[in-house]
Amino acid sequence: MAKCPNKDGKLITGAEIITESLIKENVDVIFGYPGGQVIPIFDTLYDYDCFNFILPRHEQAVVHAADGYARVTGRAGVGIVTSGPGATNTVTGLATAYMDSIPMVLITGQVPTHLIGNDAFQESDVTGITRPISKHNFLVKDIKDLARTIKEAFHIAESGRPGPVVIDIPSDIQKASFEFNYPEKAEIRSYSPSYEGNIKQIKKAAELINKSKKAVLYVGGGVIISGAYKELIALAEKANIPVTMTLMGLGSMPSDHQLSMGMLGMHGTYYANHAVQKSDLLISVGARFDDRVTGKLSEFASNAKIIHIDIDPTSIAKNVKVDVPVVGDAKNILTKLISEVAETKHEEWVSTIDNWKKTHPLEYKQDDNLRPQYVLEILAEITEGKAIITTDVGQHQMWAAQYSNIKYPRSFLTSGGLGTMGFGFPAGLGAKLAVPEKDVFIIAGDGGVQMNIQELSTAVDKNIPVKIVIINNGFLGMVRQWQELFYKKRYSETILTGNPDFVKLAEAYNAVGIRVTKKSEVRDAFKQAMEIDNTVVMDFVVEPEENVFPFVPAGKALHEIIRGLA
Repeated sequence: MAKCPNKDGKLITGAEIITESLIKENVDVIFGYPGGQVIPIFDTLYDYDCFNFILPRHEQAVVHAADGYARVTGRAGVGIVTSGPGATNTVTGLATAYMDSIPMVLITGQVPTHLIGNDAFQESDVTGITRPISKHNFLVKDIKDLARTIKEAFHIAESGRPGPVVIDIPSDIQKASFEFNYPEKAEIRSYSPSYEGNIKQIKKAAELINKSKKAVLYVGGGVIISGAYKELIALAEKANIPVTMTLMGLGSMPSDHQLSMGMLGMHGTYYANHAVQKSDLLISVGARFDDRVTGKLSEFASNAKIIHIDIDPTSIAKNVKVDVPVVGDAKNILTKLISEVAETKHEEWVSTIDNWKKTHPLEYKQDDNLRPQYVLEILAEITEGKAIITTDVGQHQMWAAQYSNIKYPRSFLTSGGLGTMGFGFPAGLGAKLAVPEKDVFIIAGDGGVQMNIQELSTAVDKNIPVKIVIINNGFLGMVRQWQELFYKKRYSETILTGNPDFVKLAEAYNAVGIRVTKKSEVRDAFKQAMEIDNTVVMDFVVEPEENVFPFVPAGKALHEIIRGLA
């Protein structure tokens, strides 16, 4: 078997061009699922052992796993699926990556060129379907364009505001032959992201910062994408500005840093939300003022001037009025901003926030019952914040965001924008493949985990020893919470009476199952799981009607926060 053939300048098939192009892009892991219209690609892959090819058991998991890989590495995750249902099964994963600005290149097979539009077997309009949920997409109709298209796809996916790019390739193009020459760089005249930031705007921003008395840094996933966390900390420390993070921004500043206020928004901390509301200057970096962050827009930071730094010009001032917009890469702009701002103390402002932290901390009922917050606190304590955490979506996601003690960037992976149940498990597989030396814990609910539970087969088959933490409350928890608070406890179709025995299910897949029902068992269960070189499913049977607090009800202002405990 050839290890990594170099076929530069040779007459090769389209399928070989695809494989050779992936080598040129330094792709090491491919996630994919075969089918009729990608057999030529898979036949070619048979002769290459320079990729770690992972076969998830569902195409949605192909994309979520590629997404998890990309979130950890910052490089485009790669997926290959067939036409028709293979491609349409990736739609949720593509939308998830698109909403969270995750780089990805998805190659889809297509029926032969002459059959496109004829409703051929397993044909679907992939470019039409994916156009609204991808950064860009291509339909390759000429073998001459194939190598250039792949080069452009990776460039588009990884540059500017990242995102998923789809390449739809008919099977006859895969079988056709052409001389392979891979472009050294992509040249796209209509695509030129701005990275540097206008220096006049940066100076205006610095003037506002220097004049402010109660500034807040509000940072999102863009800080992590650009690698600007060191610059963020330097700016915060130089000007003594407290920092709050979106769900996607968690890890950009260590949770235990004195200036960190944790997450803001619907389930953000009391002190972060109140600091934003009482600030005189809000410095937004790589965030998009999502409705789950702002609450009632008309009352969001109503006394503050707003600086908005973002590489995507369409995100700036989309939801809120901005006083100083700065378009460009967060790392570049923060570097310049640091040199322009004055060293200040803001002692009174920081002291006020520190007092809020003491008087209004994150809290939950302390008793002998097994509560999810306790489970996640112990996990954070044992892993010292060094593990990779992926989550599904729901109550457990918010508890993980609140209690996981997230200290490092690219260590907390979650579906922020789309809120995709079923994301956490396959994303965790991708993350573990990206950094096999790190522990990966997947936090999931007993509802969401079942949406891609078949990936237990992938994990065991490929020896990807992730640890799955099921917060098992017998409900679709977040919907149940809303039903309790706003719909008179009318639990319509949120009670999960048909749940499997997760321990037996794990064992059926040749994984290891552990059930925990008492607080006294939690610590030992985690230690045991970390010592097992296999996929471990941990079933934590917790209080069924525990709610996530703090909580800002939809349509309310950030300061109208329900703390939970009296």
